[in-house]
Amino acid sequence: MTDKITDQAPLLRNRDIPRYVDMAILSPALTDDEVVRALHVAAEVGAYSVCVFPAHISLAQRILAETEVKIGVVLDFPYGKSTPADKAALAGLYAAAGVDEIDMVMDYGAARSGDWDTVEAGIRAVVEAVATHNNIPIKVILETCTLTPEQITRAVIAARSAGASFVKTSTGTAAGGATIEAVEQMLQAAAGEIAVKASGGIRNAQTARRYLELGVERLGIGYAGLPAIAAEPDLF
Repeated sequence: MTDKITDQAPLLRNRDIPRYVDMAILSPALTDDEVVRALHVAAEVGAYSVCVFPAHISLAQRILAETEVKIGVVLDFPYGKSTPADKAALAGLYAAAGVDEIDMVMDYGAARSGDWDTVEAGIRAVVEAVATHNNIPIKVILETCTLTPEQITRAVIAARSAGASFVKTSTGTAAGGATIEAVEQMLQAAAGEIAVKASGGIRNAQTARRYLELGVERLGIGYAGLPAIAAEPDLF
């Protein structure tokens, strides 16, 4: 995990924000050349990791081989409606391919239905599938804009119980992204036992800094927006 910087966030230079960012390269219309350019951007700005589609794992590994940028992949994106067995099978494939992290989508329809056994089973299946691959960090995307505060809390508890490493607000494809209210709810439910990632709608350094000040350990920002955030002038 990245280190928490709750106390240091106000003094963090904007050019250093990418150290806490999983840079998303998740537009399905991108050409291979466009993906390559985005991967180079991640290396240039010093992103913590990239988050890519499974089809781009090998490309990302090739382009970023001589860098410190980690490679994450989305699983069951963006709706989370595969069965636990299917999720586990995919996780095993991605782990065997050598990814560093997996961002899986929780079955948020099941969460909204109150079927927490299904929600937790899906998460646990992925966690157990990577247990023999150095316990790759699993980030669970809740799609918080679809959930009530009570459902957000229950989802965080389910992810904690299943052994995930992070809970994450959003896919970036739904009606809303991260909000202060949702992130605060997640942090409270996490109780220091699981990390929180804010993702979706982070378009400036002030917003990124605010989430870091709250205590999130990772940010999700798109490849098109991260360079501009890192280039914003510092206000101190």
